[in-house]
Amino acid sequence: MSYSQFDIETIRLNFNTKIIERVGTFADTAEINYSDLLAETLRFNTPIALAINSEKSRSEMIITPILLELKRLYPEKVSLFSGKDFNVDIEKGLNGFCDFLISRSPEQLTIMSPVIAVVEAKNENIEGGLGQCMAEMIAAQIFNQQKGNQISRILGAVTTGSSWKFMRLAEKTIEVDLNEYFLNQIGKILGILSLGLEENF
Repeated sequence: MSYSQFDIETIRLNFNTKIIERVGTFADTAEINYSDLLAETLRFNTPIALAINSEKSRSEMIITPILLELKRLYPEKVSLFSGKDFNVDIEKGLNGFCDFLISRSPEQLTIMSPVIAVVEAKNENIEGGLGQCMAEMIAAQIFNQQKGNQISRILGAVTTGSSWKFMRLAEKTIEVDLNEYFLNQIGKILGILSLGLEENF
């Protein structure tokens, strides 16, 4: 088993996890000012990515520039990993490649303290990516416990590039924000992502 094989019910059963659905969990998050470079990159890239309409184009042309902006905003606080092997507990199926992991550490060579898991929705199906993202969030939580990192919450996001859905893990509870956030709310998306870099959000 690997991250991509998990669904919500498997998460609930295998990890004794409580899943709460709420509308607008992150709706009041303050927007963040972002660079003209990101604005211009998305203005140019997004129509091309949507026309090509492949997971690879959305990942490279939309998702990656947004996550790199987070690195640009917090250069001494963030490391970004893409397509990284993240084997935490093979017996529990917490293994395989993660689309994107963001760590609360400037160390870029190795994953030190993962706090945000971002999953690219397959076939533009955000709901189908929730189980995978939850598994990666749980793996990040276990990883931090094993390393003695005092990190109490993990942020998760599932995205098609043009739409984003967020959730957070605290202890054994995952809270899913039923709202979706879109590219015309890029300041809000970056604001929510930045929450995952805080001690308690």
